[in-house]
Amino acid sequence: MLDTPDLLRMLHPFMAVTVVMPLIGVAVYFAAQTRQRRLAVASKTKTTIAPVVGREHVRVGQWLAGAVVALVLLGLAHPIFKTIGRENVWAEDPFRGVFAVAMYVFTIASLVLLYRASSQLWRGTFATLTGMGLWLLGMQPGVFRRGYEWHLSHFYFGMVAAMLMIFALATLPEIYKSKRWRLIHAALNTVAVLLFISQGVTGVRDLLEIPLQWQEPFIYQCDFANKTCS
Repeated sequence: MLDTPDLLRMLHPFMAVTVVMPLIGVAVYFAAQTRQRRLAVASKTKTTIAPVVGREHVRVGQWLAGAVVALVLLGLAHPIFKTIGRENVWAEDPFRGVFAVAMYVFTIASLVLLYRASSQLWRGTFATLTGMGLWLLGMQPGVFRRGYEWHLSHFYFGMVAAMLMIFALATLPEIYKSKRWRLIHAALNTVAVLLFISQGVTGVRDLLEIPLQWQEPFIYQCDFANKTCS
């Protein structure tokens, strides 16, 4: 039986499967269509791909960037605030609790302003602030980062993917200005897609390793190094 903390823990994978993954598929499809149309126009050959495909790719990409950042914030919220409640932080170290809440407000506000910014300077500024907010939250106590196996870490892969989405959002106008930026955009987002695929594997692995709330007192008595339980 799933208790309330278990249900809250499931929100992150639920949103990943129902919102982010479909957006990734649509964005990749529109990216391929946009490239095919650009090549057809350059070679002056006929194409059935509508001119609107580029605009749709941009719009879906913007949705995807925001959804990925929101998903990271959601995934971090449960361990951060569960730890704050368990360790009685509001009474013993209120600054830590206020800092966590302030970082959430700060990061969300920076992301909103990034969407609204038009100049290169402000886009770079708000992209940096958004990324900084995510990393500061990610370093909070309670967040499982799998530092001992960072090269297979769901946390680090997800954070890098989020940074790439923020970068793509911040550099969107530059894509229309030069071929170099389009190539950079394509290369970095290809890496992002590979990271998203890896998230499906590492996310399932981590879910298998996380016990239900009522199981935690028994599971955490086990010797994980030797894979034994007394």
